[in-house]
Amino acid sequence: MNFTASLSFDRRLGLCDIRGSIAHVEMLAARQIITTAELTRLIGGLEEVRTEIIENRFPYDIRYEDIHMNIEKRLTDKLGPLGGKLHTARSRNDQVALDMHLYVKEEIGNIDSHLHQLQETMIALAEEYSDVLIPGYTHLQRAQPVLLAHHLLTYFWMLQRDRDRLAGSLQRADLMPLGAGAIAGTGFAVDRELVANKLGFGQLYENSIDAVSDRDYIIEFLSFAAILMMHLSRLGEELVLWSSTEFGFIEIDDAYTTGSSMMPQKKNPDVAELIRGKTGRVYGSLFSMLTIMKGLPLAYNKDMQEDKEGLFDTIDTLKASLPLLAQMLQKISVNRSRLADAVDDDNLCATDLADYLVRHGSTFRDSHHIIGKMIAYCLREGLRLRELDSDCRRRFHPDLAADVSTLLDPGKVVAARSSRGGTAPAAVKEQLKLAKQLLANKKRNPLY
Repeated sequence: MNFTASLSFDRRLGLCDIRGSIAHVEMLAARQIITTAELTRLIGGLEEVRTEIIENRFPYDIRYEDIHMNIEKRLTDKLGPLGGKLHTARSRNDQVALDMHLYVKEEIGNIDSHLHQLQETMIALAEEYSDVLIPGYTHLQRAQPVLLAHHLLTYFWMLQRDRDRLAGSLQRADLMPLGAGAIAGTGFAVDRELVANKLGFGQLYENSIDAVSDRDYIIEFLSFAAILMMHLSRLGEELVLWSSTEFGFIEIDDAYTTGSSMMPQKKNPDVAELIRGKTGRVYGSLFSMLTIMKGLPLAYNKDMQEDKEGLFDTIDTLKASLPLLAQMLQKISVNRSRLADAVDDDNLCATDLADYLVRHGSTFRDSHHIIGKMIAYCLREGLRLRELDSDCRRRFHPDLAADVSTLLDPGKVVAARSSRGGTAPAAVKEQLKLAKQLLANKKRNPLY
């Protein structure tokens, strides 16, 4: 019994089960399968059970295996044999499927709200530090200077794609399975459209076998969650790096760090690290669900009971990580002087020197080679590019004899990247405008 029962984890579906049962009995009454008087008593009993669940007074009993049978047993205790009519024209197969669809739809709305909040935080940070430059990296090596706002908005667009994927997941969750019975439908003259309308579903499953055996919407949600956590993990990794002594770009507020049990000087970025670490458990839930479903014959199999714990854990992980990350970001301090020192690096401007030669007639490949040789010379001699005089620069290319100091100014290098999507202040300002418009549209048209 302990091995096969699901009550320990599926009890969180209790309120969804009540909601689905009320819609079901209202349909039974509308189709004259039960009487109006029976409907009134059944709804009254279900409302009492709902109150017990909300107030933590519900007497869960593992002997009844799952939340669905526990609720029916409790209703029968209250109403006598009438409680047994609750299950008319349905099976636990389509009942469980309905509860899961209702639950996933509700949680999609909650998670989307958290994503919206995190995007708002990214926009606020980008605006606050719109004048700050930071080294951009490739291969974790300094590449070119960019606006910190531009870097932060990268995560805004990642989250925007995540929200688009979540919206698609909602479409697949928005299918109403009740009325499929155990596998073949029901012999009662039920009105599935009525139930769907009462519960806010936009679509019906058109095949009863598909209705009770489909877990695609759960797999799709877990896929969305895995990609989202990958994005959060990348951000967490950068927060860990940037807050280290070696980088020193930011300081994370004490509320989101811990000390060391041995070393009194330590300030560990535990929240960022845990968000990074929790990505693994979300990946695990996705792989688990794919593995559970890969070899199942139609239709329902007990294996499908394993769809819940990984899903529930993933939802809990997202709902814990997203708001905490937003709060942590809101209290981050940016070390402007350290960033100014970091971008005061002539090599970050090397591409602009190569582009300068291209504008004077050289091919980019030749220009790339010439500037590379000049940088190698500076490294050997312990010099900066700006310290080379015109005669020295002429040795590498005649056109470099002219004053190129403006090309070694990180601010001017950033300002030159003014194409759409670039890091120039004007381009980032347009990017912010578009981001704000997207968020405003999402508010007017929420997912759920």
